[in-house]
Amino acid sequence: MPKFCANLTWLFNELDFLDRFEAAKEAGFDAVEVLFPYDVNAQDIVDALGRYELRMALMNCPPPNYTGGPQGYAAVPGLDERFKKDFGRAIRYAETLGATHLHIMSGVAEGTEAKETFINNLRWAAAEAPAQSLTIEPINNETMPGYFLNDFDLGREIVEAIDAPNLRLQFDTFHAAKITGDVMGTWDAMRDITAHVQVAQMSGRGEPDQGQIDFPAFFALLDAQGYAGWVSGEYKPRATTTEGLGWLAGP
Repeated sequence: MPKFCANLTWLFNELDFLDRFEAAKEAGFDAVEVLFPYDVNAQDIVDALGRYELRMALMNCPPPNYTGGPQGYAAVPGLDERFKKDFGRAIRYAETLGATHLHIMSGVAEGTEAKETFINNLRWAAAEAPAQSLTIEPINNETMPGYFLNDFDLGREIVEAIDAPNLRLQFDTFHAAKITGDVMGTWDAMRDITAHVQVAQMSGRGEPDQGQIDFPAFFALLDAQGYAGWVSGEYKPRATTTEGLGWLAGP
C-alpha cells in the first residue's frame, strides 16, 4: 500500500486542532498535512510533530487573508508584490514545520495575462526557494468557481514551461474525477510530473471507499508504478474520522 498521511484540516476535526496529531498517529499515519496552519503558533505544531513522530507533508500558500480577501492570487494580475511578500511568510513557516511540499494556489483569474502572471510568480518562487518542493493543483470550477488552474493539461503546460526541479503537480482524485471523469487515465497522463497525491471519493467527497472511484485499483496502480510520495486523505468523514478509516487496511 502507498504511504498514507492525514489532512488535519479535514480529518479528526471533532477534536481540537493540536489534539489531532495524536489521533492521527494512533490511527497509523506517519505524516500529516494542514492547509493553512498560520493562525497556530508554529512552535506548538513543531512540538506536536516531534512528540508523535510525524512529518508535515504539505501546507498551502499564501496565508489566508483574514479581511475576507482571496486565499490564493499567484495568477491574479497586479498582485505580484503581494504574492512575493506572502510567499516569504509561507516559506518561513514551511521551513519551521519541515513541510515536504508547499502548495501555491493560483486564485481566481482568467486569460493570457493571468497565465503569464502565474508562470512568472512560480518561476520566481522556484528560484527564491530552491530547496523547497512546490506544487500546483488543478481544482475544479464547481468547488472553486473561477479558479485559474482548473485543467490538468494547463497544469502540465505550466510545470513544463517553468522547468524547475522543485515545481511539480499535486494530484487530487476528487478534482480529477470532476474535471476529466477519468481518474486512472488522468493519473497515467500526469504521474511523471506529480509529487503529491490527495484522495477523496466521488460523489460527496467522502472516504476513499465505496463510490465511483475504484480506490483499491488506484492504490495498487501506485504501488505497481513505484510512486514513492505521500497519499493524503483529504475528505469529509461521514461520521467520526476513526469510524471511517477502514479504507487504510485495503481490500
